[in-house]
Amino acid sequence: MESRIHLLLLRAAALSLLLAATAGCSLLGRSREPAEDANASSPVIDPRIERREVSPPKIDSEDFEVTGYYGMLSVEDFGTNSVIGARLAYHITEGLFAEATLAQTGDVDQTSAEILGNYDLSFGSDRKYKYYDLSLGYNLLPGEVFIGRNHAFNSAFYVLAGAGNTTFHNEDMFTLSFGGGYRILLTDAIGLHFDVRDHLFDDDISGEDKTTHNIEFTLGLSWFF
Repeated sequence: MESRIHLLLLRAAALSLLLAATAGCSLLGRSREPAEDANASSPVIDPRIERREVSPPKIDSEDFEVTGYYGMLSVEDFGTNSVIGARLAYHITEGLFAEATLAQTGDVDQTSAEILGNYDLSFGSDRKYKYYDLSLGYNLLPGEVFIGRNHAFNSAFYVLAGAGNTTFHNEDMFTLSFGGGYRILLTDAIGLHFDVRDHLFDDDISGEDKTTHNIEFTLGLSWFF
């Protein structure tokens, strides 16, 4: 009799444990559902990308450059004289350019032979030194020049060589020219030039045939169009 009672009690205890376990699982499943819903509503990585409006810079396409310049030209045997002129350049590529130049000086000074020896060089009324030439140039070492902390300007050194004609002492002489310069772009359309050039030609003005070197230093302001 007692064994039956123990058996019934064991069965009742087992049934109670089974019912308790079943109820716990159902409650656990219900408690996880809201967490899963919360995770589903807020993903770890947001696929939406905020796009910024970007305005690309306008690239200038001006290939022509006109320059007015003033400076000093040392005419061999005739001292240093002021010179004024103009240049027109065509920029073939970013580095290569072609240039035409036209300029003249004021009346050149007298030589020591004219002053001391009263020697007549037959200049007549025109003592100006005039020249024109065509040159090919190349930009070297492009970079920037900084003025203060907030201002930077594009710049470049350049070299060039060409040939043309010089009119002096009532004669036209074939002339070679060599030189270089430094350009600073003040704006997209305006540039500042510092140039040094040598003009070579053969003459016999002083009574002997020789090749003269005529060094020129100029400051110019240019406009791109």
